[in-house]
Amino acid sequence: RRTQRERRHAAASLVLAHLRAQGAVPPSPHVPNHPGPVVYEQRYARYMVKERGAVAGTIEGYLAVVRDFLGHRFGASPVDLATLRASDVGAYLTERASTLAAKTLAYRAGALRSFFRFLFLHGETAIDLSTAPLMPQGRDQATVPRYLAPAEVEQLLDTCDLSTPTGRRNRAILLLLVRLGLRAGEVAALELDDIRWRSGEIVVRGKGDVVNRLPLLSEVGEALSAYLAQDRRADIRTRRLFLRRCAPVEELSGRGAISSIVRKGLSRAGLHPPVRGAHLLRHTLATQMIRAGASMAEIADVLRHATPTSSAIYAKVDFETLRALARPWPTVGGAR
Repeated sequence: RRTQRERRHAAASLVLAHLRAQGAVPPSPHVPNHPGPVVYEQRYARYMVKERGAVAGTIEGYLAVVRDFLGHRFGASPVDLATLRASDVGAYLTERASTLAAKTLAYRAGALRSFFRFLFLHGETAIDLSTAPLMPQGRDQATVPRYLAPAEVEQLLDTCDLSTPTGRRNRAILLLLVRLGLRAGEVAALELDDIRWRSGEIVVRGKGDVVNRLPLLSEVGEALSAYLAQDRRADIRTRRLFLRRCAPVEELSGRGAISSIVRKGLSRAGLHPPVRGAHLLRHTLATQMIRAGASMAEIADVLRHATPTSSAIYAKVDFETLRALARPWPTVGGAR
């Protein structure tokens, strides 16, 4: 049923692993001399939890960068960290720079810096490569936040077919993003017990293991109740709220799965904003709030920002207020 090549490959891998475990087919003939990427990822994840106190979202994002870098450097060959050089890091970042924004590239450089520091501390590399990743030049507050207009938000929500289980699930997810401003990782981490129906609240576990409570808006509550009553299977062991629709039926894989739902919805709605991830809807909520007269403090409370500077970027989208500050363009006679 699946046409994507990677899904066919993943399904075939699961079947092959089962057949090998049953002894129906011989074991894999190729046994690498060096530990595979998964081994290093597991060690690095344990280091991030124990030594750095990182949250699950940070670890997930950093591991994705590490996986991409190791795949770029070694490909199908065994991973041999002793052969890594600073030029490998530079070549990787230079190649990715042609397709990534400066902020994304800086994020990848930071993730690699953390990974190389871990390798050096644990004796996996003879030299400390954490100084190799170059940080691209960036300018804070240089851009205007990307957002959707109210009509475009309704267009996006209308793409969810409420007669299907997938449509009901996706509408509940989109409403959590655009009405409450949840992050993609926070939506993926929601559990059944986090919906407090009697008190009308949603418990959100945000960055840094901070727990917040947000009001359960009627529109969001109706979408959640429709999904839970009709589509959320009760025989699944996980307590996570949102599940996959195709086998194996389990919890969504993380924030990447949530952003994928947003991107597909935008495509079906015929919308092509420059930013297409789940964070676009968080920016949309903040923009709607400030244009409705909300203060920066109120926006910070809803979005749960730790510092006022995180909310300050939304002042740039309040065009009506900014017009009062704009000076008239000088005429020819009064130009300086």
